[in-house]
Amino acid sequence: MTTIAVTGAAGQLGRYVIAKLKEKIAPSDIVAIVRNTSKSKNLGVAVRQADYTDPGALGAAMQGIDKLLLISGNEIGKRIAQHRNIIDAAKKAGVKHIVYTSLLRADTSPLSVAREHPVTESDLKHSGVDYTILRNGWYTENYTSSIPAALENNAFYGSAGEGKISSAAREDYAEAAVAVLTSTGHEGKTYELAGDTAYTLADLAAEVSRQSGKKIPYVNIPEADYAAALVQAGVPEDFAALIAGWDADAEKGALFSEDRTLSRLIGRPTTPLDKMVQAALRV
Repeated sequence: MTTIAVTGAAGQLGRYVIAKLKEKIAPSDIVAIVRNTSKSKNLGVAVRQADYTDPGALGAAMQGIDKLLLISGNEIGKRIAQHRNIIDAAKKAGVKHIVYTSLLRADTSPLSVAREHPVTESDLKHSGVDYTILRNGWYTENYTSSIPAALENNAFYGSAGEGKISSAAREDYAEAAVAVLTSTGHEGKTYELAGDTAYTLADLAAEVSRQSGKKIPYVNIPEADYAAALVQAGVPEDFAALIAGWDADAEKGALFSEDRTLSRLIGRPTTPLDKMVQAALRV
């Protein structure tokens, strides 16, 4: 019997992973490690509380775990230390295999969100524990979550120009993680994961227009103007700058990939853009 634990299990990706794991193995063999237990009551598996900043709690949470999915933290600038806490706790507890969610081409990516990932990847490689690195591409939801605002504003604004985006659904990435966790031969591997079909933000706007019956053009604006518009819409200034910067990097190809490893791992094509737009419009 192999016991698999998932950190960040109450988050958006983590919930998909738990659900997909339950389709493959017994719920009794799954442990959800969460920061706040009040958000995890409906996961249907054992829950252990541990914050990424609490080595003691992490050590207790890792007891009896064979394989661990380390979902990278969301506190940009603090993640190197947080991830080290988890890796150290897992090693001390005898975890045999750590699977880590990194970022597409993390070692060369210009994205600001990529900078901490190569350090954690190196920490894993030098930990002495078997590892697999999942370099996840962009979530399609990062863009489809903006559809309600686009409908309200009668336009889809951004700074990505004609940059192609090879994103995939969170569910696709979750399924890949589960495939790695529940099969063999992935030790020491680094997988570049991205969606099968790339699109531009103009393509996204056109699909929203088609499905909604409302003309929604894509309006490309300078990075600084986009950041200012986000702030005006209520996004915190620091985060607005990050979002606009990611768009600007997308224009330079940072979110594009022709790699098909993701669809190979999950045994099916990645979720197409039209399905993601359809889901967003139903919300």
